[in-house]
Amino acid sequence: MIKDKQLVIVGAGGHGSVIADIARLNGYRSILFLDDACAERADGYSVVGKVEDAPRFMADSDFILAIGNNATRERLQTWLADQGARLTTLIHPNAVIGENVTVGTGTAIMAGAVVNPGAAIGDGVILNTCSSVDHDCRVGDFVHIAVGAHLCGTVTVGDGAFICAGATVINNISVCKGATVGAGAVVVRDITEKGTYVGVPARQLV
Repeated sequence: MIKDKQLVIVGAGGHGSVIADIARLNGYRSILFLDDACAERADGYSVVGKVEDAPRFMADSDFILAIGNNATRERLQTWLADQGARLTTLIHPNAVIGENVTVGTGTAIMAGAVVNPGAAIGDGVILNTCSSVDHDCRVGDFVHIAVGAHLCGTVTVGDGAFICAGATVINNISVCKGATVGAGAVVVRDITEKGTYVGVPARQLV
């Protein structure tokens, strides 16, 4: 557990509140926010500036993104890394992480999430509340696996894909880069073309 370090969270919305809670449970005692649109919070945490102010805090702070949009999260995490920010990874104590799992930089794993043995999770990923990634899955960079979504065994999800709340991808399926699987959809065939897929079984919206 991290002791008495400072964390700067980029993004002060509701997702930021969840990240702050995980950070607190991981031992961070000083938690600050940067946000271009939100100037204050009502929960005791401080918004200390805009995203462009990040370099002021890099000497003594870790950083993580709390932005749900995959493309925006990728852009800002890449910028922070280029500026020399010390990016961290946060895993809720009530998440279950199996053996031989790899988790990339800047990834956040929420309460109740399960990652089973042999899975590989990329950089800047969100594994949201009660989602699951089963054995030997490959989850690319800046993916969002939303609340209650499930990847069965040996699924591959490309960079920047969004698996929405309650969706299921059955075993041995691939979801291509940048695809969106709608809420509650069930994916039973490979998704090879970027787009939005909905329904049971999932079909591309046209």
